[in-house]
Amino acid sequence: MFEVLLSHIENKVDITEEQKNHVQSFFTLKKLRKKQYLLQEGDICKSLSFVSKGLLKSYCMDEKGNEHINMFAFEGWWISDFNSFINQEKSVLNIDAVEETEVLMITLENYEKMMLEIPVMDRYFRILYQNSLVTKDYRLIVSNSYTAEEKYLQLAQKSPEMVRRVPHNLIASYLGLAPETVSRIRKKNFLNNT
Repeated sequence: MFEVLLSHIENKVDITEEQKNHVQSFFTLKKLRKKQYLLQEGDICKSLSFVSKGLLKSYCMDEKGNEHINMFAFEGWWISDFNSFINQEKSVLNIDAVEETEVLMITLENYEKMMLEIPVMDRYFRILYQNSLVTKDYRLIVSNSYTAEEKYLQLAQKSPEMVRRVPHNLIASYLGLAPETVSRIRKKNFLNNT
C-alpha cells in the first residue's frame, strides 16, 4: 500500500531505505467507497491525505447547491483543505471519492514530527508546495483568459487521464462550464478528429 507514496517521494528527493521505513510509520490507511466523504465542509481537516489508489474530488457548494470543483486527486496526488489542516479551522471544502479509493493519511502532529525526524521530507514537501503554487497560478490564468473550448482542450492535452476517467459533468464543474458546453466541445472535436 505504500509503493505509490514511496515512489512519489523517490521521484522528488533522495531517500534511504531506513528513511522510507520510518516514513511509513507516520501514516494510516483509509478506504473509501464511491461518493463517501473524506472531509465535509464545517469539519476540521485532521489529516493530509495521499491517494494510493482511486480518485477524489475537492469542492465547495454554492447557495443553490451546485458543486464547484477546485481539484481532482488521482493516484500519486495529495489532497486536503490545507488551511483547515494547518490552522485547525473549520473546512470550507468537501472531499469525496469519485471512485473506490485508498488514501494514506498523516495527522498534523505526525506531519510535524516526520519533518523533524526525517529532514529530507521537509525538502520533499517544499518541492510539492512550489509545484502546487505554479499549477494554481496557471489554472487561474486559464480560468480568467481562455475560452470554453480552449479550457477544455488545454485540460485534454495536459491531463488526458482526467478527461478519460472523470465524468463529463464533473469536468464541466472543474472548468466552470455548463455540462452542455463540455458535451458540445467534445462532440465538435471528436468530429474534427475523425
